[in-house]
Order: sequence, then structure tokens, then C-alpha cells
Amino acid sequence: MINPISINDFISLPNAIPLVDVRTPAEFEQGKIPGAFNIPLFTNEERVIVGTTYKQVGREQAILLGFDLTGSKWSGFIKQALEIAPLKKIGVHCWRGGMRSGAMAWALNLYGFEVYLIEGGYKNYRKWTIEQFEKPYLLTVLGGMTGSGKTKILHQLMSLNEQVIDLEGLAQHQGSAYGSMSTMIQPTQEQFENNLAAQLNKLDPGQRTWIEDESLTIGQRCIPHPFWDQMRDSLLVNIYVPQEKRVEMLVDEYGVLDQSFLISCTERIKKRLGLEQTKLAIQAIAENRMADFIRIVLVYYDKTYNTALSKRNKKDVVSVHIDRIDLVADAGKILNTIDSKKII
Repeated sequence: MINPISINDFISLPNAIPLVDVRTPAEFEQGKIPGAFNIPLFTNEERVIVGTTYKQVGREQAILLGFDLTGSKWSGFIKQALEIAPLKKIGVHCWRGGMRSGAMAWALNLYGFEVYLIEGGYKNYRKWTIEQFEKPYLLTVLGGMTGSGKTKILHQLMSLNEQVIDLEGLAQHQGSAYGSMSTMIQPTQEQFENNLAAQLNKLDPGQRTWIEDESLTIGQRCIPHPFWDQMRDSLLVNIYVPQEKRVEMLVDEYGVLDQSFLISCTERIKKRLGLEQTKLAIQAIAENRMADFIRIVLVYYDKTYNTALSKRNKKDVVSVHIDRIDLVADAGKILNTIDSKKII
């Protein structure tokens, strides 16, 4: 049986069904529905050939060519689908719900699968993704200067059953010039948006959601403007941690990274840091004086944070002082402060 279904209804199904994306590997790599599996009907090169035939010769000739190219592959497609969906219930989509997904749905249905054919394909999923950023959310933004331990506190709040969106985790970047940590590889912008939309869709819209204060960009990825605008207009919980505590945490986190990576990143912010401070920071890295290096660059990052903080409406900022680093106690203090003020 082939069941045409909207992407919204498919996502809302009470029991998750494996989803197969039959687009090319290149299309799949650029952006996919989170959790989808790739069974490409055509290789990257074959899709170009079929598309060219469609435009230059016609639809029927392109269809015949498509069957010629895939003729020997169909048993392999079905075997892959059985590995993905052994219960023989599966979702299928291509770019816009056209011939590729239709052909795969027909073959799987013929074999005995119950097939959910996504109407409008991945193109409609992208529309659904954008819609998620325009919905209203009860956001509470966790702010604080670099090295305040915001991400770790967010994870602690999550363990206390608070709703949390970890933007830096989704973007695979920690937000600063050093944020790739020399090993993290960021998803494409499209995939970052898809992953964020999927997380937002899981939220209870009537409950508060914690999110870390970020600039518009996280590394090379951009937070969707409608959602970032909501972040800027939401309550900010500004945690204050003494500088030496922040230096201590940052040395533990960044001090173990490759020196050449740290020097390269420092050189990239030379214009903002200043020539003299850049020289001193690089010298401190080379001499393994990591605490001195951190103190130098914190001058720039603290100034940047305070400038952004000054642009917020003061009535939407709540400050919480943290004198020690104890995640359980820190998260509890933040929640008690918010609850005592009866905010959100």
C-alpha cells in the first residue's frame, strides 16, 4: 500500500517510521531530514545525465534512461530497505515528491512494504523547517562572559528536566574564534537549520526553554533571523563568574589544544585584539603560559559581551553571581533566582 502523506503528518505519527531519502549522495550531504537514510536512486553523475536528457530530449526519454540506469539496482534497493525497515513499513521521499520517490515507492509496495510517500518531498520539508523558526517560544537565555561555564550549566539544567536547546552542540562550534576546538566539523547551514527545527518541534510550547546567549553566527553557521530575534527579546539570565575562575576553566578547556591551532586562531582576530596584544598572546602560547594567553584575549571577549549586554532592555536582564564552579549548585541557584522572581 502507498500512502501519500504530508511532511507534518509524517513527523507527527505516534510511532516513528524509518525514512528513506532517494536523492543523490551529494543532495543528501547538503541537507537531509534528521534520521533519514540514503538509498540514492541515481549516483551524482547519473542524475546529471537524466536531468540533461529531460531538458534536451523530453520526459519519456528521461524515464527510459532512468530505468536503464537503475535496472540492475532494484534488488539491492529492496535489500537495503529491508535492513532499514524490517517490519516493512517505510517512508520515502525525493526532492519534490516526483518520479524518483514514486518509482521507489512503487517497487517497495510491489515487494510488500507499506509505503508512506512524502508529498512535496524534501522541498516541503524545508518549508516546514523555516516555519518552526517563526513560531513563538518561551525562551530564557543564559548569558555570561566567556568561560562562565554556560554550556555545562545548560546540560545540568537539562538533567533537571528543564527544556534546553544547545545551539553550539547543533552547530558543532563553541562560538569563539577558537570554537572549532581544532577537531569539530560544522554541518552545512541547511543541515544546521534542519537539526534546530527538529529540536524545536520536540518542545512543549507551554514550558520554558533554556538557550545559550549567542551572536547571530556560531562559527560559519547563522542562527535563523526570526528565531534569533526571539532570543534577543527574551529574558536574559546573566551569570557572573569571577575572572580568575573563568581563566581557570578556559585553561583546562583550551590549554590542551595544539599551539599552532591557537596561534592561527589568534592571528585571525588580530584586528580586533590589536597588534601588540596579539603579539603578547602568541608569545604566551609559544611559551606555554596559557593563563596569560587567556587573560589577554578575555579583554576583547569581555568587552564584546558587555557591549552586547548594554543593548538589552535592563528589565529583561536578571543577574546571578556564581563564586565557585559547582554545576549542581549553580543550576539550582539560577532556577531558584528565576522562580523567586516568578519569571516564566
